[in-house]
Amino acid sequence: MRLHELAETSRRVGEISGRLDKIGLLASLLRRLSPREIDIAIAFLSGSLRQGRVGIGPVAVRQAQPSTAADEPTLELREVDAAFERIAGVSGAGSAGQKARILRELLERATPEEQQFLVRLVFGELRQGALEGVMLEAVAQAANLPSRKVRHAAMTAGDLGTVARAALVDGEEGLSQFGIHIFRPVQPMLAQPASDVTEALRRVGPAVLEYKLDGARIQIHKAGDEVRVFSRRLRDVTAAVPEVVEAALTLPVQDVILDGEVIALRSDGMPRPFQVTMRRFGRKLDVQRMCQELPLSAFLFDVLYLDGQDLLEESQARRSAALVELVPPALVVPRMMTADVEEATAFLEDAIGQGHEGIMAKAVGATYEAGSRGQAWLKLKPAHTLDLVVLAAEWGHGRRRGFLSNLHLGARDPGSGGFAMLGKTFKGMTDETLAWQTAKLLELEIGRDSYTVYVRPELVAEVAFNDVQASPQYPAGLALRFARLKGYRADKTVDQADTVDTVREIFLRTSGR
Repeated sequence: MRLHELAETSRRVGEISGRLDKIGLLASLLRRLSPREIDIAIAFLSGSLRQGRVGIGPVAVRQAQPSTAADEPTLELREVDAAFERIAGVSGAGSAGQKARILRELLERATPEEQQFLVRLVFGELRQGALEGVMLEAVAQAANLPSRKVRHAAMTAGDLGTVARAALVDGEEGLSQFGIHIFRPVQPMLAQPASDVTEALRRVGPAVLEYKLDGARIQIHKAGDEVRVFSRRLRDVTAAVPEVVEAALTLPVQDVILDGEVIALRSDGMPRPFQVTMRRFGRKLDVQRMCQELPLSAFLFDVLYLDGQDLLEESQARRSAALVELVPPALVVPRMMTADVEEATAFLEDAIGQGHEGIMAKAVGATYEAGSRGQAWLKLKPAHTLDLVVLAAEWGHGRRRGFLSNLHLGARDPGSGGFAMLGKTFKGMTDETLAWQTAKLLELEIGRDSYTVYVRPELVAEVAFNDVQASPQYPAGLALRFARLKGYRADKTVDQADTVDTVREIFLRTSGR
């Protein structure tokens, strides 16, 4: 398939708002792909390169953009992918220039429309509404398979491109190869916010309640005497958390996959801030010294696989019972099961009194929906917080001169595939934060004017705020009131940030409209 056909489909998907129409367009294109093009097309249509980051910054991209373009489309998908493969493989002295040269040669062969598509793809700005949920449904439609089977395969494989190729080439038989496996991490299930205990129990009914810890999400895989630990982003962090490995080795089980969090506690048992916990996951880490200075405690809340049995389709109540039976009480996150508002309120107050964020309320009959932010898991916190994406930042004044200070914050907009601006904040930043975010945002720069630096939407910030108010200033008609930076979430990808629909729900709930 030629690139222009995919780029044209991407453009059309971005222009329509109907989810079913998007799925139909994507499915039609997927049916026309050769087997070796499927992974490439899935990545491109999802707004990413199959190789991930290829080490080309904004300056190099600008240098690579040619003054001319091809008159007719000739580029094939596999040619484009091969060029990015070469770019990703370049390293060492002079690599920046060599990467730019390969990109320039590719862009010279592209039409103006294809050039725009490729540049946006490299910048990570190609968010036309073909998010993973839509792509998954398109794969199912193109392969004429039930979406639940494609979804389960994608959950366990952790890679939609691989699953799409199997589904489109070999149908249902191709999907049979995918299942949960030790040492192949599963996308974590995520939670929606709820305003209070009454609302949470109304939405999920009888619930398993758990303390909501402000720690780092982990997934533990154990097979015999071998243990590996994965982060929220499915990165192997085993070497950084020997305490977790040691605890897992004591469990009386042969094979298991566990979901939980690690958190740094003070000597009195109160939790340290999230940013302190995340020091244990730095790139340059003296693990032995850090274990002494900043020990981590593991708290587990789910079991996904147990001695050959896939538990993803089992109920929350069944998985909770299996966890409690297997794991010592000291390693289980504090929990209870109730449908009573007074009991749940007391549990929430106890969690806050212990210094934690709040509680989780999980429907007792819910299955584990890996990678999904569904309605079966709800989070209750006394203060509103959202995980938002940094879209730009303004240079500071006075003692903040020389630092990028005022952040432009946006929520994901599933309808458009882009971001809905919700406001700005310069509050909640220490001198250390200002220095770090300035360096990081300049790495992500895609353009600037006299006082604002615009960046690739890759940085997720946890933002606290008082409430949501109506605002004609922003396209979504909403703005955060008294927003302040709580911290950066290096453990979260942009696709795990909160959506504008979540913000709208908060506004409707709190405004009484």
